Amino acid sequence: MSPTALLAHDLVRSFGTRRVIDDFSLTAAPGRRIGLIGENGAGKTTLLRLLAGVDTPDSGTVVRPADLGFLRQEMPFDAASTLSDVLDHALREARDQLAELDELSRALGEVAQDAPGHADLLARYGERLHLAQLHEVWDADRRAAIVLAGLGLGHLPHDRALGSLSGGQRSRLALAALLTRRPSALLLDEPTNHLDDEAAAFLEGQLRDMPGTVVAASHDRAFLDAVCTDLIDLDPAAEGPTRYGGDYTAYQARKRAERERWRQRFEREQEQLAALRRAASVTAHRVAPGRAPTDNEKMGYDRSGDRVQQQVGRRVRSAMRRLDELERAQVGRPPEPLRFRAPSLASPPLSPEGFLLSLRDVRVPGRLSIDRLDVPVTDRLLVTGPNGAGKSTLLAVLAGELDVDGEVRRRGGLTVGLLPQDTVFERKDRTARETYELALGAERAEAVPLDSLGLLGERDAEQRVGELSVGQCRRLALALLLADPPELLLLDEPTNHLSPRLCDELQEALGTGPGAIVAASHDRWLRARWTGREIGLTPR
Repeated sequence: MSPTALLAHDLVRSFGTRRVIDDFSLTAAPGRRIGLIGENGAGKTTLLRLLAGVDTPDSGTVVRPADLGFLRQEMPFDAASTLSDVLDHALREARDQLAELDELSRALGEVAQDAPGHADLLARYGERLHLAQLHEVWDADRRAAIVLAGLGLGHLPHDRALGSLSGGQRSRLALAALLTRRPSALLLDEPTNHLDDEAAAFLEGQLRDMPGTVVAASHDRAFLDAVCTDLIDLDPAAEGPTRYGGDYTAYQARKRAERERWRQRFEREQEQLAALRRAASVTAHRVAPGRAPTDNEKMGYDRSGDRVQQQVGRRVRSAMRRLDELERAQVGRPPEPLRFRAPSLASPPLSPEGFLLSLRDVRVPGRLSIDRLDVPVTDRLLVTGPNGAGKSTLLAVLAGELDVDGEVRRRGGLTVGLLPQDTVFERKDRTARETYELALGAERAEAVPLDSLGLLGERDAEQRVGELSVGQCRRLALALLLADPPELLLLDEPTNHLSPRLCDELQEALGTGPGAIVAASHDRWLRARWTGREIGLTPR
């Protein structure tokens, strides 16, 4: 028995009046690793939930393997549960399969080969043995230890409560549980968001070795290049969602060419429509354009009038028929992609000289140790290091959100803005635009309209915050910081949940402006192209 393909047919899912998934179909055979890409709000997470059976489509069907695994945003365990509880749950299937094999083996030993029922027992044993080999159940406990170590969790005691873990650690633990299970189909939503270089490389190797199906929504360009055999672009296209064979680098060139063809087809069809409308309203009525009828033609009109009118009618009907056909079949105008437009990323500091902030012998027990750090007024500082090295802690110290041992000196009146990894808005009933305008005040919101930043589309700006995707909420939080920029801008994983193109544009914008920017990031593409200085932290 081979691993089962993941199949979806004509899926439709709407929220209110907005259709997020429209007639989507998918065939994901074992061994295929499919990346879902697209702007925030394009429907990647919604599609994963439909494929996993967590959400129900308005119409359409999904056929999925019984042992499908889905990386949820939140783990289905309470805060008092321990790592052991999570691992026991992940290993339950393997242990149950081993127990069933033992039971079938004993039953076969007790039944003679020529006895009734022996053939059925043997067939069941063969099926269970194949599944056990497919999921490598004899190696499950050792695999669990390898996966925990590979994702940077091997040092954690198994009796530690989940409530004491960071958000990133919980996300990695959920991923470790899925890799330990080794299901026939694996659905992942932004799996690399909380992974450092070593953990990301480990995950990529694990997924490449998976015999079943992998479907992953990701903005991580390096991950898409390293893992995917196919990409599905959920952004608007002339023919709907498009599947591309190959990695992300190959996709980029094909996407640009496809969008140019779409633009050319739209312009060509608009020219044809305009010509047909002229033909239907004017040209078809002219039997001899630009020439008045002669006296002989006037005298013979009674005899030929009916024939002329029939000719005119045929032309009009023909033009109207072609016009109707083209209007029904025409492609829509290619939507303009969001383009990030930062006004000025930081307010002018009080003086171009000196430091905005200085740290001396700063300690946060068990989390951070900094002997000396100065942040000049136009600094561009990238903070790197593995998970647990203290990157987020350092940003919290710079933001003044943590009490520390040591000396922290700030310039008088210094304004600081922090973009944390997790974005939460208390009033989920307000629209994104209302949230933006109320937070900034009417005067500032009018001076820097939300639409001018290119971070949220016009339709998304009118959505309630509670209906926005994680990525859209993060864009809104970034917009609030950039619309009234501080003298010191702190960004914790700024490219998480942003589309690859917006990541590129944000990084380009980070190089401008007179203020200081400190960014902590695992993003391999961002780090490779960083033009400022860099400090690396190591775990305590």
